[in-house]
Amino acid sequence: MTGARVRALVLCAGRGERLRPLTSAVAKPLLPVAGRAVAMRTVDLLHRAGCETAVNLHHLAESVRHGLGAAAGERGIELTFAVEPRLLGTLGAVVNLRDFLAEGEHIVLVNGDSLCRWPIREALARHRRSRADVTLQLGRQEPDEGLGGGVEVDQRGLVTGLRDLQVGSLRGRRRTFQGLHVLSRPVLDAIPLRLTAGDIVEGLYQPLLESGARIVGFGCRRRWHDLGAPRRYLNGALDWGRTAGGRKRRRRFVAPGVAVASGATIERSVVERGCRLGAGALVERSLLMPGVHVGAGARIRDTIAAPGVQVPAGLDVEGQLVTPAAWGRVPDTASEQRGGLVHTALDRRWRQRPG
Repeated sequence: MTGARVRALVLCAGRGERLRPLTSAVAKPLLPVAGRAVAMRTVDLLHRAGCETAVNLHHLAESVRHGLGAAAGERGIELTFAVEPRLLGTLGAVVNLRDFLAEGEHIVLVNGDSLCRWPIREALARHRRSRADVTLQLGRQEPDEGLGGGVEVDQRGLVTGLRDLQVGSLRGRRRTFQGLHVLSRPVLDAIPLRLTAGDIVEGLYQPLLESGARIVGFGCRRRWHDLGAPRRYLNGALDWGRTAGGRKRRRRFVAPGVAVASGATIERSVVERGCRLGAGALVERSLLMPGVHVGAGARIRDTIAAPGVQVPAGLDVEGQLVTPAAWGRVPDTASEQRGGLVHTALDRRWRQRPG
């Protein structure tokens, strides 16, 4: 990296509605992934790349401020926090932190609920070389329409389409946007004084594209997971647990100090700190969040158990998100209370919002 100043914003204000009832008590940015909160993994990478970082907050704001602030302090990282009493959207968050971000020659935005070994230095270097106004990290696969519809790029990597907007006569390839943006400082000046949309694509990128601005996409081969739904969170945590974010493969991740009684088995799973497994218990392809106790002989498969859940002895659970009843339940048929626990199907369907 050069000596140019870079300011970053980790987007951590979302409500996590698709992860309910888990996110009734645990904010998405604090979801544990192999021993560390997902957003803290991003903060670490930004810090190593020389970025000065801010975090926006809304849902469970004080818990996120405390959790990330404490973890950052232990690593000697200074964070700036901005609480949004009313959810502002991605572009609104940028405007809210305009003074902080304007101190950087380049600005990095990262989704706080996505898991990736973000190539921050590479993204900044590509941005500078291409003299782009905006650079976006894209997956090499076709987009999942449930993740926003995709970005269209031509053979040179120039963005020619965003959602339902296309510029030029030639069609490009559709790719998944993965949640890392780099903006040049002058782009802040292009933001309208009165926002017509809080969404950064509709409110900023589409008008920029129509005006002829240079928006570039670069393909990333690194492992990336959107953690916005229970199945996605489980898959991301298990993948990261097998690799710890690197290349070495392992069968499982078990945090230090986990108590495993005689005959208990952990296969292809992630077991976080403070967990206890009773005699003969089986945990297979599952995520036990901090402080989960699994009773003797219980069988947990393809399941997420929320922090502090007490799984009764002999219980057989498969394909569920298990949370304390006190956290509430999803108001549909995919969620039911059994004793002091709520079982919610991991693969329940959600209605997609328009756009």
